[in-house]
Amino acid sequence: MNDNEFLARPFEQNRTHLKAVAYRMLGSLSEAEDAVQEGWLRLSRSETAQVELRGWLTTVVARVCLDMLRARTTRREESLDAHVPDPIVSAVDGADPEHEAVLGDSVGLALMVVLDTLTPAERLTFVLHDMFALPFDEIAPIAGRTPRASRQLASRARRRVRRSGPVPDTDLVRQRDGGRTRRKGHVRHGVHRRGREDCADRHPRRPGPHAASGTATRHRMTIRR
Repeated sequence: MNDNEFLARPFEQNRTHLKAVAYRMLGSLSEAEDAVQEGWLRLSRSETAQVELRGWLTTVVARVCLDMLRARTTRREESLDAHVPDPIVSAVDGADPEHEAVLGDSVGLALMVVLDTLTPAERLTFVLHDMFALPFDEIAPIAGRTPRASRQLASRARRRVRRSGPVPDTDLVRQRDGGRTRRKGHVRHGVHRRGREDCADRHPRRPGPHAASGTATRHRMTIRR
């Protein structure tokens, strides 16, 4: 077994996490895939025997994304083209677990549009700290800032996001579980409502004895007058 084969399995175990980070950083599924693939290429060329692989890969992919964001910002300033984030659409039943993890319950298109208004450094610090709970001591070298400056960047980004909506939950497992619960609730509510409507169609309500009595009483009052 060569080194690449030895590293392939742990890399694949972290692929979904890395893609989730890259998607939140870039808002593009294709660019997220490119960033993850670049992470694999750098891993295959590096000596990583003594490192914690998940953290190392997260750092590498985040740096790749930061470079891609900076390049995108430069191109946007030159061409005045607007970048539109890619939404992830999944079915209610049988959703792809990887897409569930990449998307998360709170990462909708509206939030991705707001993230697109942040500077590359703001987006990096906000995503890594607020959405993946990385400490600022680890974020600072990626951003090329001090921990204090990274904290200020994240705080500024957080204020801008809060003005546009709620701050996303950093617990991806809770996000996915909550999303499934809400979706199942919507389905059950819809089935229950349709069931009541079908029952009403099959068994239309008939006038009761009180309704008939009331009609007769009104009729007698009319005759007496």
